[in-house]
Amino acid sequence: MRRDVIHSLLVANRGEIACRVFRTCRDLGITTVAVYSDADADALHVREADLAVRLPGAAPADTYLRGDLVVAAALAAGADAVHPGYGFLSENAAFAAAVQEAGLVWVGPPVKAIELMASKTRAKELMAGAGVPLLAPVDPATAGEDDLPLLLKAVAGGGGRGMRIVRELGALPGELQAAAAEAASAFGDGEVFAEPYVERGRHVEVQVMADAHDTVWALGTRDCSLQRRHQKVIEEAPAPGLDDSLRERLHEAAVAAARAVGYRGAGTVEFLVSAEGRPYFLEMNTRLQVEHPVTEAVFGLDLVALQLRVAEGEPLPQPTPPQPSGHAVEARLYAEDPARDWQPQTGTLLALEVPDAPGLRLDAGYTGGDTIGVHYDPMLAKVIAHAPTRPEAVRLLARALERARIHGPVTNRDLLVRSLRHPDFAAARLDTGFYDRHLAGLTAPGPGDPATAALAAALAEAVRRTAPAQAVQTGARAEAVRPAALAEAVRPGALAAGGPPPVRFGAWRNVPSGPQRKRYRGEPDGAEHEVAYRTPRTGAPEPYDAPGVRVLAVRPDRVTLELDGVTRHFTITADPDADRVYVDTPGASYTFTALPRFTDPATHTAPGSLLAPMPGTVVRVADGLAAGAAVEAGQPLIWLEAMKMEHRILAPASGTLTALHAVPGHQVEVGALLAVVQEDPAPAPVPEETA
Repeated sequence: MRRDVIHSLLVANRGEIACRVFRTCRDLGITTVAVYSDADADALHVREADLAVRLPGAAPADTYLRGDLVVAAALAAGADAVHPGYGFLSENAAFAAAVQEAGLVWVGPPVKAIELMASKTRAKELMAGAGVPLLAPVDPATAGEDDLPLLLKAVAGGGGRGMRIVRELGALPGELQAAAAEAASAFGDGEVFAEPYVERGRHVEVQVMADAHDTVWALGTRDCSLQRRHQKVIEEAPAPGLDDSLRERLHEAAVAAARAVGYRGAGTVEFLVSAEGRPYFLEMNTRLQVEHPVTEAVFGLDLVALQLRVAEGEPLPQPTPPQPSGHAVEARLYAEDPARDWQPQTGTLLALEVPDAPGLRLDAGYTGGDTIGVHYDPMLAKVIAHAPTRPEAVRLLARALERARIHGPVTNRDLLVRSLRHPDFAAARLDTGFYDRHLAGLTAPGPGDPATAALAAALAEAVRRTAPAQAVQTGARAEAVRPAALAEAVRPGALAAGGPPPVRFGAWRNVPSGPQRKRYRGEPDGAEHEVAYRTPRTGAPEPYDAPGVRVLAVRPDRVTLELDGVTRHFTITADPDADRVYVDTPGASYTFTALPRFTDPATHTAPGSLLAPMPGTVVRVADGLAAGAAVEAGQPLIWLEAMKMEHRILAPASGTLTALHAVPGHQVEVGALLAVVQEDPAPAPVPEETA
C-alpha cells in the first residue's frame, strides 16, 4: 500500500483547532502552514505557524470557505498535506477531492464517506441498512398534533444552524421557512427535514478511529448534553450513568456506521439517548470534534497524531484501543453574554490566563492582547480537566475556571463554573434541556461580594494616581504599574519598620481628611456601586465608614484587606483606555466601569429605539416591514448575524414603526440605530360608574 510521509502540513482553518494541530505537528517534526483572512492577520494561529498564506477578505465565504484559494495556498507554501480541522470545509467532499487532485495528502476520511454522511437524510437511510437504531422521519406536510414536538434540521451542515423546535402546529410553516433560510445562508442548501423531538434526551456520542487495514476503534463515549442553541458547552468522557449493555450497544452501532461507509481516520457517531435509555442515531461527523480532548485524556492518545499516521497509510498501533483511565470534562469558554440571549461579544481580550496544574489542559485560539472580531465563532478556548473520578475532574475544572484571569469582553466563565457545580450536573442528571430550565438561576447575581471588590479597585486607583513620575504604563497589553517603592511606602506601618518615607496623597484635593467617592458599574449585571474612602496625608488610602474592614496593604495591582478578621487578596488590573478595572480574587472575578459623577443626558436614546446589541450583518427584515407599518410587541423585525449566530431584534411594544435603518447585507456596529417603534398610547381609563 502507498505510504505518504508528511513533511509540511497546511491547516485549512483558524483559531484554536489550527493551534491544536500545529502543536502535534511540532512534536512530530512537521512544518506548519497557516492560512488567514485579513481579519486574522495577527491571529494566534498565524503567529504560531512556520509559514502563512493570506486569503484576501474577511468574511468566511471569501476566505476560509474558498477551497480553491486554500489549495493554491498549500501549493504556494510547498505543503504536501492538508488538515481541515473542524467547521468550514472539513466535511466538504468537493474540497477533499480537490486536495487530492492537486497531489496533496488529505488528512481526513475518504471522499465517498464524506459524501454519504454529508446529507443527514441519506445518512439515516444508510444507517437503517446497517442496523443502527433511528428516529422515524416525519413529513411536515402531513404532521399532526400526535407528532409534536418536532425538531426541524438542516440536511447539510450542523452546529445548530437551521435547527428549530416546533411545539404548535400553527408555528410549523413559519419555522420551516426560518430554518430553510438560515440553512441556505449557512450552508448554501436550504433543504430541511423533520423528526420527533425527544424531550429530556441526552446527546451521547462515540469517537471512532479507523485505518485502511480493516481496524476500527470505538474510543468510548462522550456526553455533550449541556448545549445552548443546539451547540455544545460542556462535554465529558466517559458519558456518566450508562449501563454496560447500553454502552456496548453504542460502541457496536458506531463501529457498524464506520464500516458501512469504509471510514478512515477520526470520526464521531452521535446519538440521542431517551430518558428511557433508548439510543437513536443522529449523524456521523466525518472530522475531528471540538470535544476530542476529553477522549484523548481518558485514553492517553493524541488523535491528531493518529489522523496523520492513518493519512500516511500506516495502521493503527494495535488491533484494539488502549484501556481508558479516569474521567475528563471540557468547558468551552465563549465571548458571549448568557444573560442576554447568549449575545456574542467583541473587543480586545486583555488577559486570558488559566492556572497550570496537573490534570489541566488549555486549548486556546487567543492570548491576551488579541482582538475578538465579528466574523467568526466566539469560542476563545477550551479548558479540560482529567482526574481519577468524575467528581474530582469536575471540581478541578470548576476551580481552574474560577481562578482564571479573563479580562476584556464578557464571557460565559461564570456560567460554566455554576453549571459544573449545579446539583443536577453533579448528580449526572443530564439532558439537552438543562439550560432551558436553569439559565435564569445560573445567570442571576451570585453570592460574591462586588461591593468590597469595588472598594479594592478604588483604593488601588488612589495609589495609582499618586505613582511616581518615573513609573511608566506600557499600554493595553501590560498590567498596571508596579512601583516597588510605592508598594512598600503605602504598606501600613512602613515608617515604623524603618521603610522609605510614605507617598503623600493630599496634593490633589482640598480637604485631605474628607472622603472621596467613586462610582462603578458592574459588568455584565449593570449594578452600581459607590465607594467612599479617604487618604491621610501619610499612609495608605483607607475605606470611609466601613466597619469590619481594615487595609493591610495597597499597591496599584494588588490590595489586601482584612474583612471581619479574614485576610483577603484582590488582584487589580486597570484598562485606562476603556475606563475599566478588573478585580480577581481566589473565589470570584469582577469587572467594573468607572462612572462619571453626573449622568450625561446625551447618552439617552429616544423611546422605542432598537439598537444593534452587537456588531454584525443584517441578513433580513420582516416581510413588508417599512416605516408606517403596525407591529406587535415581541414580533421579530430584524435578523442580525454575528459570529456564526443569528439574532432576532424584536419589537419592544405594540405600535407603529416610525423609522427603519436596517438594510439586508449591511454591516452595523454595536449600538447602531436599526429602527424606531412608537408605542401605541395606552387606552384612557374607563371611569367607574357612581352608585
